[in-house]
Amino acid sequence: MTRLGIIGFGNISISLAGLLQTQLERRLEHLTIVCRPEYSSQIKQIMKEEYNDIASEYCIATSIEALINNKPNLVVECAGHDAVFEHVPQILSAGIDTVVVSIGALSDVALADSLYNSARKGNSKLLLPSGAIGGIDLLASLQQYGELDVSYRGIKPPAAWSGTPASALFDLDQLSKETVIFRGTAREAANTYPKNANVAATIALAGAGFDETKAELVADPKAITNIHEYTVNSPLASYTFRVEAKPLKDSTKTSATTAFSVLREIKNCIGPIVI
Repeated sequence: MTRLGIIGFGNISISLAGLLQTQLERRLEHLTIVCRPEYSSQIKQIMKEEYNDIASEYCIATSIEALINNKPNLVVECAGHDAVFEHVPQILSAGIDTVVVSIGALSDVALADSLYNSARKGNSKLLLPSGAIGGIDLLASLQQYGELDVSYRGIKPPAAWSGTPASALFDLDQLSKETVIFRGTAREAANTYPKNANVAATIALAGAGFDETKAELVADPKAITNIHEYTVNSPLASYTFRVEAKPLKDSTKTSATTAFSVLREIKNCIGPIVI
C-alpha cells in the first residue's frame, strides 16, 4: 500500500489512471490529484465513474500545500513545464520523491539548479522516466566515461507539430515529403518545442548534456507513429537506438509508451524488485 500524488489530469494522467487500475497488484492506500480549481468538479466525476477503485481513498486538490499535507510517498508531475517550475521544488523540499514527466523543463539552468538543491534539502529524489525512448541505462553508463558524441532525431506526423513554431514556418497541412523543422542542440529543441522534445532532453541528461547533444526534429506526412532515434559514439561502445511508438489516442504529440514508463517508475518505488 502506498500514497501517490499526481499533478495534472490531461492525456498522460488519464492513461496512467487506467494503468494503475489494471496493473497494480493491489490498490493504492491514497491518491491525490492536483488540478486547477475550474477542473475540480469534472475530475471528481471522472474519478467516481471510471477510476473509483484505484485507491482506498482519493482526493482532488487545488493546491500543492494540500497535496503535501496528504503525505504522499511519491508524486508524479504530468502537467507541463510550468508545473515543474511552480510546484516541483516545493515538493522535493518537503522530502517527497517526484517523477517529472516534462523533462524538457530541465533545459532551464536555473530551474535545474533549483530542483537539485531542493532534492538535497529535502533528502528526496528527482526521478526522470525514460518516457518514449529506451537504451537510457546504457547511455547513462557510458556518460561515466565521457567523450560522448550523441545525435537525436525525432519524426512525427505534421499534425503533431501544430501549435508549435513550426506552424509559422511551414504549411503543415500541405507537406508532401519529410521536412526538417528544427536543427540545433537539445537545449534549443526543449526550449522551442517543449511538448515535443522531452525525449531529446532525456537523452541529453543521460548522455553528453544539453548543449553537446545534437537534435533534429522532422515532420513527415507518411509517418503513422512517433519515431525517436539516436546515435551514440563512445570509446567504450557505439550504438543506434530507434523506436516507433504509437501516439496517445487524443494527443499526437505524446507517445503512448510514456504512461507505461511512468507506471514502471511507480512500480519500482512500491514493489519488491527494481528493474
